[in-house]
Amino acid sequence: MKIAILGAGNVGAALASAWIRSGHQIVFGARDAASPKTASAAARLGARVAAVPTAAAECDIVVLATPWDGTRAAIESCGSLAGKTVIDCTNPLKSDLSGLAVGTENSGGELVAGWAKGASVFKCFNQTGAENMADAARYPTRPVMFVAGDDAARKPAVLQLARDAGFEALDAGPLSAARVLEPLAMLWIHLAYRCGMGRDFAFALTRPR
Repeated sequence: MKIAILGAGNVGAALASAWIRSGHQIVFGARDAASPKTASAAARLGARVAAVPTAAAECDIVVLATPWDGTRAAIESCGSLAGKTVIDCTNPLKSDLSGLAVGTENSGGELVAGWAKGASVFKCFNQTGAENMADAARYPTRPVMFVAGDDAARKPAVLQLARDAGFEALDAGPLSAARVLEPLAMLWIHLAYRCGMGRDFAFALTRPR
């Protein structure tokens, strides 16, 4: 697949690394396509860089790996996303990481769907740290990654991208399930930073024998 990733920070670079290993083509969408930071990340990973509207237009899948406070502007800079698959990796975190800025009657994923008119939006890759997205295979049991979205025809491709990144991919239902997946991310952050567990852990799903 040809995938545009908006955001070349930790999450964007981690997903790019995992997907390139699986044979996907990655284009980083950048506000400044000549940015040395983005160009350096792309060169290191074997990806390309293009202006945001160009990257979004070239690719059928657009991945939002932006800070929450820059997500709406990133979407608007794409131009029309009608007919695209948009994967929302963001979490609507408060600036001090003390909680979520969007509550249980709505979600960041549903707000993204409202901003990305005509796109099929999925919440995924928001539930764990970037290190796990870069190398999920280091765990003896595959970490779980839930996918929430309303477009049943396009969901299998998103589930496959989660598998390609090394996760056990599970369908979490409609996009409104982002209302529980974003708090799940908050639990991971809480354990990592407030309970002293660090970032070297992941959630997994187990079943009885």
